[in-house]
Amino acid sequence: MPDRATPSTLRTVPRLAVIGNIARDRVDDGPFRPGGCPSFAALTLRTLGRKGQILTHFAEADRSLFEPFLAGLGVPVTVLPARSTSGFGLRYDGEQRTMEVEATGEPWTPEDVGALDAAVEWAHVAPLLRSDFPPETLAALAAAGRRVSFDGQGLVRVPHTGPMTLDAAFDPALLHHLTVLKLAEEEASVVAGGTFDQRAATALGVPEILVTFGSAGSVVYADERAEHVPAARPVLGVQTTGAGDIFMVAYIAARSDGERPVAAAVSASEVVARILEERKRTEG
Repeated sequence: MPDRATPSTLRTVPRLAVIGNIARDRVDDGPFRPGGCPSFAALTLRTLGRKGQILTHFAEADRSLFEPFLAGLGVPVTVLPARSTSGFGLRYDGEQRTMEVEATGEPWTPEDVGALDAAVEWAHVAPLLRSDFPPETLAALAAAGRRVSFDGQGLVRVPHTGPMTLDAAFDPALLHHLTVLKLAEEEASVVAGGTFDQRAATALGVPEILVTFGSAGSVVYADERAEHVPAARPVLGVQTTGAGDIFMVAYIAARSDGERPVAAAVSASEVVARILEERKRTEG
């Protein structure tokens, strides 16, 4: 595990925030454990030596599962009350993952955005299902000039229990307030209705779009160009849960430092490789 940065060494500006539901994950029929972006965001911020705010919510009935875990993250976490908690069953076969939706979390509201620190300039939104963040909440996040990045799970994942299903029946208004959109390969294909290319990226109208391909790297669509960014070092034989979350938190950290999109993707890929290598050593 990378050494934790002490409060005196954490860089304080510009402020970053990661917003999303924590989840009850059951991996390969094991016991419930905390999942969702907040834990991977905290790991990424510690690895980078960055300060940031994590904003999440869960139902009171799940406090005993999440509270000790969140207290040990080493990064400030703001927890809001919710009536329901997201829940997923996951199975892995190498880099391939199948998912079952066991419970849907409560949607975020514009009022919830008031819990963000006033200094936050970049906010990464990490929905688990399409119902998590309605357009009006994204509009509230983008107010006051904040730059918002968004995980494409929140476009295509249908919010019902049972086997995870994807479709492109999202509200286009979800895209109106985004600076960055991240799509996994399968999500990009669903959104485009086939092959995702420059034309599809332009049609979405988001200034920066990143399509990720696991160990094959990513493609960055920005400034009317598409550029492939190879993985820093493919790390095989390790569970890749959270790699997309790590990539995006590292990406917005680099962008907030003034790096251009392709350079930020290169930096983010390096962070993913470092964390997966450490995970492989720990699990091996």
